[in-house]
Amino acid sequence: MRLNFAQAVQAIGTVVGPVLASHVFFKNVNDNSLESVQWVYLGIAIFVFILAGVFYIANIPEVTDADMERQMELTGGVFTATENKSLKSQYHLWWAAASQFCYVGSQGNPYPAPSHLKPLEHLTNKSDKTVAVAGYFVNYVTETRGHTTAAQGANFLAGAQGCFAAGRFLGTFFMKFAKPRWVFLGFFTGVIIFQAAAVGARKNAGLACLNLVLFFESICFPTIFTLGIRGLGKHTKTGSTVIVGAIIGGAVIPPMLGAAADHFNNTGPAMFVPLIFFVLAYSFPLAVNLHKPLAKLMDGFLESEVGTGDKGFTVEEAVAAETGGTGMGVGKREDI
Repeated sequence: MRLNFAQAVQAIGTVVGPVLASHVFFKNVNDNSLESVQWVYLGIAIFVFILAGVFYIANIPEVTDADMERQMELTGGVFTATENKSLKSQYHLWWAAASQFCYVGSQGNPYPAPSHLKPLEHLTNKSDKTVAVAGYFVNYVTETRGHTTAAQGANFLAGAQGCFAAGRFLGTFFMKFAKPRWVFLGFFTGVIIFQAAAVGARKNAGLACLNLVLFFESICFPTIFTLGIRGLGKHTKTGSTVIVGAIIGGAVIPPMLGAAADHFNNTGPAMFVPLIFFVLAYSFPLAVNLHKPLAKLMDGFLESEVGTGDKGFTVEEAVAAETGGTGMGVGKREDI
């Protein structure tokens, strides 16, 4: 839930950023040359470099593999199914990584171009693009909704990104009252339904379908990540890099969509390509809900009371946890 909330705040930038770019940074840009906007990107690069320096010198405590393993032990044995397993035997991790690969490749991570700018000549071929559903949003709208300009399509995309941000806040809210795996399954089901509808829909119906696809996509990336590393213990940090590395799907799947769009000379029917990969990714939310051992694993921290309420561990348990000793009464919890 916390990661989804953090991502929800980040999603606001995908709405505000393009608007600022169009109406502030690129307000007086009317040509195809990148020289006129190079100072904007140089400023962004300098800011990111400074931010990296701040993180480098900041005194942020390091969470070790031993800390993660100890946290798993302190949950009272709810993760016994994954204890003492090697990383390669943590099958739910690899399943989550495969799901993330398919999902990210199908979702894409778009930032609409300012409506003042004409597309550069070498980017007019659809197969040259590098993001999927959302990245082809403008193409889809202009080709399936008559008399829609690229500038209007960019504005529609900004609205769709607003739906994406709203979905993350709403999904986070639902997770406060329902198990994350339930919310995850519900949202991913919405992605499948409306992506399938978008393949054949046209005009305003198609536009509405893609808006709903982005809305339901909202919580998928962070939820695949958090459920995928559930119960990994000392393998948590390495497992995290595996799932993050799976975003390479964003470089593999979009060219397939672009090639299909070029073949049909229309982005609408080409939307079946991300639909195929969404269906493949859908196997993970189905598994964590319908396969009982996985469902129990996903609910592990929800059933544990580590660090919640006024409950705590005995003094002996706390000392053992700090010193790395083995005298912890795992699962025994009393008021301190």
